Amino acid sequence: MKNKFFYEERNAPTLLASHLLSLLPMHHDPIVIVCIGTDRSTGDSLGPLVGTMLKEKQISPFHVYGTLEEPIHAVNLEEKLKEIKMMHKNGFIIAVDACLGKLKSIGMITVEKGPLKPGAGVNKQLPPVGDIHITGVVNVSGFMEFFVLQNTRLHLVIEMAQSIANGIYEAVQQIRKQQRLTSLKWDESQYKLFD
Repeated sequence: MKNKFFYEERNAPTLLASHLLSLLPMHHDPIVIVCIGTDRSTGDSLGPLVGTMLKEKQISPFHVYGTLEEPIHAVNLEEKLKEIKMMHKNGFIIAVDACLGKLKSIGMITVEKGPLKPGAGVNKQLPPVGDIHITGVVNVSGFMEFFVLQNTRLHLVIEMAQSIANGIYEAVQQIRKQQRLTSLKWDESQYKLFD
């Protein structure tokens, strides 16, 4: 299964949804999405944009943190993670963040198992986040990273955020469908007991 793809691929949200579903544990509650970044830097706003789009879609049973209104960034990351872990004991965390990469990788979205290392692209030491992470390459790394993030095209970041948010929403829809089918099967088996 493809875990790296470009946001403009026609089936990018479906690719993200299927890979995300393959990495999620079968029965785990709660599932928490932590979107990292700040709206003060165009390139670094990918996470908060995804968080805002997901909040608008109302994706329960998932819990979303990190939006344009209430971003989770380098300054408040440790504090917010503690709060999230207190509210959602044993939560399965999906981290979303922007990253820098090679020129040919700009626009690439990656879904991987394991924690995200936020701030690595700009040489910051921050705690790892997540059981799964989703990253989007928004610009080129290697030289003046802060300046590069500030001068990333907003159009690219918005398009990538829409692709990621739509993929997560598609995964949520699949989970909801599966939950409805499971409850219908359980109801059906209840009636068979009384026949």
